[in-house]
Amino acid sequence: MIRVTLHAIWGIYAWLVFGLCALSALVLVAIVPGQPRRDRITTAAARAVFILAGVKTTVNGSENLPDGNSVVVANHASYVDGPLLKAYLPPRFSFVIKGEMRDIPVVHFLLRRSGSRFVERHSHEGSARDARAIVKAAKSGQGLAVFPEGTFRLEPGVGRFRAGAFAAARQGDMPVVPVAISGTRHILPAGRYLPRPGPIVIDILPPIMPADPEFSDGKQLAEAARQRVIATLGEPDLLN
Repeated sequence: MIRVTLHAIWGIYAWLVFGLCALSALVLVAIVPGQPRRDRITTAAARAVFILAGVKTTVNGSENLPDGNSVVVANHASYVDGPLLKAYLPPRFSFVIKGEMRDIPVVHFLLRRSGSRFVERHSHEGSARDARAIVKAAKSGQGLAVFPEGTFRLEPGVGRFRAGAFAAARQGDMPVVPVAISGTRHILPAGRYLPRPGPIVIDILPPIMPADPEFSDGKQLAEAARQRVIATLGEPDLLN
C-alpha cells in the first residue's frame, strides 16, 4: 500500500514537471526566432522532464548516429517515447508525426515550431505530398525520427513497421538508424494515466544503408530494421 501511494505521488509530480517544462518550451518557441535555436530549446525542455523527475536513462550507441542526414526508426511502446527521443537525440532531429495532430491547435503549434513534420495517413494525395516534403527536408541535412509502428499497445512486442519512412530513406539515400527503446511501457503503458517510476534504456543500433543490394524496396528495409530492434529488445515479434 505504501509503495502504491509513493508511486502515485511520483506520478503526479512527474506530470507537474512535464506540464511546467512543456509550458516553458511553448512560450519560448513562440518568441525565439530561428529553427536551430528552437530545436535546442525543445531538446533541453524534454531532457529536463526526465532529469527533474529522476528517471534513470541510459543511452547506448550514440556513436552510431551519422553526422549527416539520416532517419531514426524506433519501436513504440508508450506516450513517453516521443519526449524521450526528443530529449536524447541531437537537436537536429525532428519527428515525423501523424497528420491528425494538426487538429489539436496548441500541440500542433508546439510541434510545428519545434520542426516536426506531419504525414497524412488517410489521403493518398496528401500522403504523397507530405512524403516529398520529408525527403526534401532530409536531403537538406535535417535528421528525422519516426515511430514506424504508428501506434502502441499494452502487450510487449514489436508490430509491423510501415514502409513509408523507409521508402523516403531510399529516395533520399539516407542511412536508417534502428533504435530500441525499453522501459517506457512500464512507466506509462497504454490505458494508464498516472506514470510510475522506472529506468529507461535507449539502444542506438548501427545504421542500415538503403542502397544495399539486399533491399529491393522499402518493405524489405523496414523488416530488416524491425528485426534488429526485436533482437535487441528481446520482446516478441507480434507478426508471428
